[in-house]
Amino acid sequence: MAVEEAEPFDDSFADVLAGVQRLIRRRLRRGLTVPRLRGAHIELLRLVTTRPGIGVSAAAKELYLAGNSVSTLVNQLVRDGYMRRETDPGDRRSARLYATPAAVERLRDWQRRRAALVRDQVARLDAADRAALAAALPALRRLAENLHEEAEES
Repeated sequence: MAVEEAEPFDDSFADVLAGVQRLIRRRLRRGLTVPRLRGAHIELLRLVTTRPGIGVSAAAKELYLAGNSVSTLVNQLVRDGYMRRETDPGDRRSARLYATPAAVERLRDWQRRRAALVRDQVARLDAADRAALAAALPALRRLAENLHEEAEES
């Protein structure tokens, strides 16, 4: 790729993506009646919900976090009633992680609220901007897949 082609995708591209994510999180925190969960808590809960019984080390690898960081997150989520940890019957030194019904409901509520927020904000854009965002989704998904694959390789 020529340098001229890459210019629109310098730090400003990553800054916009991070800024949108940060603003969505801030807006979703408004009106919460329960203590907020940090992004790492949400990521771990989403992973455990999609892969019930995942182990701590596998979760750490999947999230690109240190094992002790994931252990700390697990302890906090267990304490708060959002996760349960069970001893792995095949290896008594390992734990299997499961989201509680409270966590599943909280994630559903968060996803519902996030979808409504994004849908409402996108609806405020003009037709050309909505079409541009829709057209960009496949490329953004591939970008995310590439980043994920590259992280797994390293």
